[in-house]
Amino acid sequence: MNKVVKRVLTISIILLVFSALAWPKVKPLISSPSNDLSENESVQQNLLNVEGVVMEYEQLEDKIFTTGTVQANEVVDLRSEIAGKITDILFEEGRAAEQGQLLVKINDSELQAQRRRAQFQLNLAEQREQRQERLLERGGISQEEYDATVNEVNVLISELDLIDAQIDKTEIRAPFEGMIGLKFVSTGSLISSDTHIATLNDIDPVKIDFSIPERYFTRVHVGDKIQFTVQGNDSTFVGEVYAIEPRIDAQTRTLQIRALSSNPDGILVPGAFANIELILESVDDALMLPAIAVIPELNRQKVFRYENGSVTQVDVTTGIRTDRAVRVIDGVALGDTILTTGLLQAREGMGVQLTNVRKSSER
Repeated sequence: MNKVVKRVLTISIILLVFSALAWPKVKPLISSPSNDLSENESVQQNLLNVEGVVMEYEQLEDKIFTTGTVQANEVVDLRSEIAGKITDILFEEGRAAEQGQLLVKINDSELQAQRRRAQFQLNLAEQREQRQERLLERGGISQEEYDATVNEVNVLISELDLIDAQIDKTEIRAPFEGMIGLKFVSTGSLISSDTHIATLNDIDPVKIDFSIPERYFTRVHVGDKIQFTVQGNDSTFVGEVYAIEPRIDAQTRTLQIRALSSNPDGILVPGAFANIELILESVDDALMLPAIAVIPELNRQKVFRYENGSVTQVDVTTGIRTDRAVRVIDGVALGDTILTTGLLQAREGMGVQLTNVRKSSER
């Protein structure tokens, strides 16, 4: 038994000695790969983690937000030129009327009687003028007598024209095509030139009246587009500026503008309140950066561009700003990757690790 124990102890001592002698040669083989991995991880951990955006073209609209009022294209209060009694009302409230359509007829019986009398007198004078013309050819009357008869004919023609003009005033016709509002008179009513009969509105197209601050005076032009909404309707309507007041309002320091918008369905009602967007400029190939990516410095602005694992400092020229982005006019090209984080730590030529990239239009 003692011999067996001695043999086991001897073998154990030999193995320990062998292991001690072999460990220096085996250790490099075992430890080398793990050391390399930890060194790479250490390098990566030392790189600055950043995020960026890839520049792409966007459509940009420079807008002014304001308010205005919808107005009828044409509007007129229907009134009579003369006093009299209404004999006929030939329109329906809230209905369309054609241009020239007879709307109201005022009693003209007296004028018609005057016209018939003037017509009889004219007929008699014309017959007398024809007889005297034959007598003048034969020398039966003087030239003076004939001229007096011709003058009488002309006077009666003028008198007849005057009566016709007065009769025309007893007929109220639609001056243009439009929609008639509520009537305020009835058949048999005695009216004067001050009596409001009804209102005629041309509502296709409609006018949009609004104003903008005077600092935009040089930037707005005839033909500029607008978008607007009205209360009670979720649709967005479009229009076009067609007239600009040539002077600034001295009290409000604003510029008055008028636009036209088509209204074939009659959805837009005169007098409605409108929220308006006036488009001053539209660009189809704008490069827009998140505002946070642009670093302002004395007399310049800069961004950091990502190139092959490092950053490059680039001076830029900016333009229109929105609430979250700014247009870059010069210094950045389509496809560039611009840093949006780590801007305080980034330096020219510094190595960085890009952890998240998105398109510049994704906000």
